Amino acid sequence: MWRLSPVLLAGLAFVLAGCAGRAERVMLPVTTPAAGATVIPILVATTRRATPDDLGTLFSGERSRRVSFAQIDVSIPPSHVPGEVEWPSSSPGDPSRHFVTRAVAPLDAGGFRDALRRQVRKDRGHRHVMVFVHGYNNLFDDAVYRLAQITADSGAPVTPVLFTWPSRGKVLAYGYDRESATYSRDALEKLLDELAAEPSVGEISVLAHSMGNWVTLEALRQQAIRRGSVPAKIRNVMLAAPDVDVDVARAGAMRMGKPRPRFTLFVSKDDRALAASRRVWGGVRLGQIDPTLEPYKSALAEYDIDPVDLTAVRGSDMLNHSKFADSAVVRAIGNRLSSGQDIGTRGESLGDTIAATVSGVASGVGSVAGAVVAAPIAIVDPHTRRNYGERLGAIVPGAEDPAPALASDDPPPAPRQAHAR
Repeated sequence: MWRLSPVLLAGLAFVLAGCAGRAERVMLPVTTPAAGATVIPILVATTRRATPDDLGTLFSGERSRRVSFAQIDVSIPPSHVPGEVEWPSSSPGDPSRHFVTRAVAPLDAGGFRDALRRQVRKDRGHRHVMVFVHGYNNLFDDAVYRLAQITADSGAPVTPVLFTWPSRGKVLAYGYDRESATYSRDALEKLLDELAAEPSVGEISVLAHSMGNWVTLEALRQQAIRRGSVPAKIRNVMLAAPDVDVDVARAGAMRMGKPRPRFTLFVSKDDRALAASRRVWGGVRLGQIDPTLEPYKSALAEYDIDPVDLTAVRGSDMLNHSKFADSAVVRAIGNRLSSGQDIGTRGESLGDTIAATVSGVASGVGSVAGAVVAAPIAIVDPHTRRNYGERLGAIVPGAEDPAPALASDDPPPAPRQAHAR
């Protein structure tokens, strides 16, 4: 019989205590504005099935045969704490205290392109699009609000585009989610092709987390095979805690040829959630390798992948899985982009920038060989703390093992039925 250690049980209790009371149907617009709130427009492309009879949900975790588009304006409260999503406990939320949806506009493909052009013109001349691909166990609203938080906290001058694939948002639906990610790779490839072909767009960065790295690498690999190379506008790809086998990732990088985007890999060797995932899924996952050891060190150098090791950063939770939400990391990257500095310019590395910003907390974090800043936003906390508990309690034997290996996906989730969502 599987047993959880006292350490894991304590962590589980901490997580469950911090995540109760999450509202459902938060996509229903709240039209009353709040003084000092920030509104972030999110452009959405999704392979999820629409829910026309449930406008508070908009899109389910089931698969659609076509890609749907929308623009969703998210209001972020003036009291917002960087790295957090202030979920309302019931719907509608209070825009002075919570993330709320201000407006929803369904779009067709042409309307999506028009909205993209309008947003790009507003980004202070940078013409920079950032595509976010979420991980396993994310409902539609999880992904929308997380991207709004990332965009707001970074202060980066980007047009945020969410690619959201059909995750059922249930811990035991890992297999279904994995197949859904694979199902969606053609749609992501087409989206990236169309963004690259849009004259108003000058540069594209891709931010992927956990299982989202699988669909992202597959889409980029397919682009390279079909076109001979990845489009030049896709300059930067950030891989955060990727749930991808290291050998599969290497094979994909080989097929991308050259030139290819600059990649940044974010790892943390003390991530207990990823250690737990290793015990369940097996195999060495890219998200928990030690980039200073062979054969990883040479492979990363060979494929121009810049590792940022956040092991020395103190995590804000007991499982050390929320490090990407550190506000200092967000500010470092946001300030770098806001200054107008080309993120492809050689010089001080992304890891060095983070180390300088969080000095005293993580001295020596991420000294990146190659010294290329390859990511627009170093912030991923793609899921709320409510997601830790169910997975730990349901499937993790000996999850306290800190040995690095599998980064299965988002933090282990708590039972959704236990919360007033």
